[in-house]
Amino acid sequence: MFDVVANDPSQALIDRTGMEAADVQQISEVMSALGELREAERRLSAASRRYMKLNETDMRALHFLIVAAHAQDLVTPGQISQHLGISSASTTKLLDRLAKGGHVVRSPHPTDRRALTVRITPETHRAARETVGRQQSRRFYAAARLSREERDIVTRFLRDMTNEIDLRDESWAQQEG
Repeated sequence: MFDVVANDPSQALIDRTGMEAADVQQISEVMSALGELREAERRLSAASRRYMKLNETDMRALHFLIVAAHAQDLVTPGQISQHLGISSASTTKLLDRLAKGGHVVRSPHPTDRRALTVRITPETHRAARETVGRQQSRRFYAAARLSREERDIVTRFLRDMTNEIDLRDESWAQQEG
């Protein structure tokens, strides 16, 4: 599926001039491994949403609240809105939905009478940790099996790959449709 030659036989996208066939094949293996990782992440994300009976934005909000709870940080609806990149109206609907489901609690801010804080409930925190969190934590062990030098190489590669596919300068991706 991710074979470089199969996807671009005429080299219209990728100029492979001067590259050895073995190098192109190895790069295809890297692309295939990245595809397998994305597919595993997609399955894990879908399973976690089904288990928690939540959508992707809800899950991202809960993860934000979990990280904040670990740091003992107070979280306001505005911070959630900013983190998720959604409007305050959408944040209110999201928090209403999560509160109704018993996933979050809203409380008065301890120092700002005009503000609210939002925290994840212990039950939801525990459920997320023991399912999705436990599965996600396995990534650590894969990275730990690498040497420091290998981790540096992987980190550099992943950041370079992210930079290569970033859409910041692509006008076709900025169009609203």
